[in-house]
Amino acid sequence: MAYENILFEQDGPVGILTVNRPKSLNALNPATVREIGACVEAVRQDPSIRCLIVTGAGDRAFVAGADISAMVTMGVIEGKAFSAHGLNVMRSLENLPIPVIAAVNGFALGGGTELALACDLIIAADKAKFGQPEINLGIIPGFGGTQRLARRIGLPRARELIYSGDMIDAETAYRCGLANKVVPLADLMTEAKALARKLATKPPFAIQQAKEAINAGMDMDLENGCRFENDAFALSFATEDKKEGMTAFLEKREAKFRGV
Repeated sequence: MAYENILFEQDGPVGILTVNRPKSLNALNPATVREIGACVEAVRQDPSIRCLIVTGAGDRAFVAGADISAMVTMGVIEGKAFSAHGLNVMRSLENLPIPVIAAVNGFALGGGTELALACDLIIAADKAKFGQPEINLGIIPGFGGTQRLARRIGLPRARELIYSGDMIDAETAYRCGLANKVVPLADLMTEAKALARKLATKPPFAIQQAKEAINAGMDMDLENGCRFENDAFALSFATEDKKEGMTAFLEKREAKFRGV
């Protein structure tokens, strides 16, 4: 599929989705959100892709937020539809059965932070900035920020960022648990690709089950979360990769997982 607002490439088992609107700091307008959603669904259907990296074009912004010029004329009905579409796309990204890494190369504000939050892991360039500044526009986050940010960094800090609209730098994002790692901008994609290639070597079904258990458990009490884990654990025993992994361990060799 040809895209106008994003780029997609595949490097072996790693897919790379780049939001490509650098003149507008990669802001998310409705067309861009649609293309991200279409790309995510294409990745879901491609078993050769074992890990996905999401990043932004240029060296200034990951995604600087939703496109204000597109939102300024929206009323209640249009705003609700825009938010609903964004929520669906973020949910689809979050529920991909493969690991997703956000490589945050600059400003990740509003929808940019929300896009990063829908990814499993966040690697931030040392110049990256995060924030939910929607309050300064008279609105609130609409692509999942009020929900995922609190789950990622805790309720008190999420309230502070959402109520104030303040930005935080990459080191602060790392200290509060939003970012997994901070690296120099020049090393960002090298680090992201190295991690993606590492994760791509892991058994796909086990990764999928682990991800489903983690995501489902966020909305369950401990007892039901552990029951979900128990079922996911049992299912992994039906795979050839389970046999390969355990046999390789006993034979003191590196496992070669085939995704079966």
